[in-house]
Amino acid sequence: MEDERTQHESVWEQTFSRENLFKALARVESNQGAPGVDGMTTEELADHLREHWPSIRARLDAGMYQPSPVKRTMIPKPGGGERQLDIPTVLDRFIQQAMLQVLSEVFEPTFSDHSYGFRPPHRSAQQAVQVARSYIEEGYTWVVDIDLAEFFDAVHHDRLMARMKQTISYKQVLRLVNAYLKAGVMVNGMVVETHEGTPQGGPLSPLLSNIVLTELDRKLEERGHRFVRYADDCNIYVGRRAAAERVMGSTQRFIEKRMRLQVNVAKSAADLATKRQFLGFSFY
Repeated sequence: MEDERTQHESVWEQTFSRENLFKALARVESNQGAPGVDGMTTEELADHLREHWPSIRARLDAGMYQPSPVKRTMIPKPGGGERQLDIPTVLDRFIQQAMLQVLSEVFEPTFSDHSYGFRPPHRSAQQAVQVARSYIEEGYTWVVDIDLAEFFDAVHHDRLMARMKQTISYKQVLRLVNAYLKAGVMVNGMVVETHEGTPQGGPLSPLLSNIVLTELDRKLEERGHRFVRYADDCNIYVGRRAAAERVMGSTQRFIEKRMRLQVNVAKSAADLATKRQFLGFSFY
């Protein structure tokens, strides 16, 4: 018990170690990005930390740090239309980045080999496409193409925190993650509470999405499926049309009833793999 407590405490200390913080600062500065609701730029962050970090760290340790609400904006999609982007303040991006650098190492061993999005460099979209192609070449030419509706906006907070507690139990870490989930959104000068979803502009969001969707990965593995998942894009490969339709139904029920997420029926399908795209690639 003592070793377990020490291990979880070390996650907190590693997160806010001098070396990890400098690494996080360099990452946030190199990523640049727009200011959040307080107007602070990435160029101003280092000076702000030099002056205020001791008091910020004290609030973090005491469990009294309150993240700022995110600034919501719309950005164009590559294929047309717009998508929502929630921008945390640069200070919150810095703290999230420091957490990400440590938590990703903690959670990485818990993720599925079938998951390729937001993982280490050797797991890429190109590799995901290659695996999908190998399934098709083996004769699994029907695909169950699952698209999740507004996934980042629909993540159930309690279920996410429950999944995190299965791997890490140190309360300060969990409390801070939960605070970021519930920080709220600034819309037309008013703060709107957030009861579900993960802000898409924060460094932690991709990691949290993989923690949530690992539950789907494990269910598909339990059923013996051949599948590839890249973030919220999931393709399951089977040999026959009837199997594809059956798997579509059972997977949709699991996602909607168990995971409390919604399948985008208009963009999902059980079809020949040659008629569908995966991560922008077509198969012939």
